[in-house]
Amino acid sequence: MNPSPDPWVWIAAFLTLCIFSFLYRENILYRFAEHLFVGVSAGYLVALTWHNQIRPNLIIPLFFEGNLLYIIPLAFALCYFARFIPGFGYLIRLPISFLLGWGSGVAIPAVFQRDIMRQTQGTLLMPDAFAKWDSGLWAVVILVGVVSTLVYFFFSRERKGLVKPAANLGIIFIMLGFGASFGYTVMARISLLIGRLQFLLGEWLGIIR
Repeated sequence: MNPSPDPWVWIAAFLTLCIFSFLYRENILYRFAEHLFVGVSAGYLVALTWHNQIRPNLIIPLFFEGNLLYIIPLAFALCYFARFIPGFGYLIRLPISFLLGWGSGVAIPAVFQRDIMRQTQGTLLMPDAFAKWDSGLWAVVILVGVVSTLVYFFFSRERKGLVKPAANLGIIFIMLGFGASFGYTVMARISLLIGRLQFLLGEWLGIIR
């Protein structure tokens, strides 16, 4: 056993143990580490936003370069603080509505192109996948899964005849997708746990190498 002499390693180990103490029950040490994490994250995000977005994209062009067009985004940004002024809270609707409208217009085509068009192309336009027996089998499974899942979300027609079993098959593929996503999330969390245990037993206590 060879504990680390670095005080920052001891601080990191202390905070890690504070978080792990929640496994027993919620306590003051866990709340201290939780609030410290939230506070440091918020402060870091504010500093990062100021130096990477607000200052180079608003302050410098408006006040140092004299571009008066940037008064418009400044006015929209100040409308957010109208929420704290009695009688002027309605002004916050202006930047929120603009942000939602602009964000939807930018995000929806990108998501459609990335998640729907690419998925359709990858499912249908793969003639080489059917050339071999093993890859061809999985290509058929993927094709059936995509088509049946799309049938499940097609609500414009009553589910009877071939539509009903196809929709039921789509439910199975959807559950498989959710299960795989959940399993991946659990594996990621376990990987983080292993990393912290390696830090505690290795870098902090020096028990393992």
